[in-house]
Amino acid sequence: MTCQFKIVLNEKWCKDCGICAAYCPKEVLVINEMKKLVVVEEENCIGCGMCEFRCPDMAITVEKREVK
Repeated sequence: MTCQFKIVLNEKWCKDCGICAAYCPKEVLVINEMKKLVVVEEENCIGCGMCEFRCPDMAITVEKREVK
């Protein structure tokens, strides 16, 4: 089994400020052309938690999941 991570975004709390995207070393989080935060290529997430730690609104979490 390999471990992967899932990005959980609470859209009610997220202000689309982009701080999490700025700290994501793998560019899994981006601000799109509509100025909204989106998760892209989630499989590239390394689970570092920088997005979670830097979010001023606690709107994002990184969850560990087992994949067979």
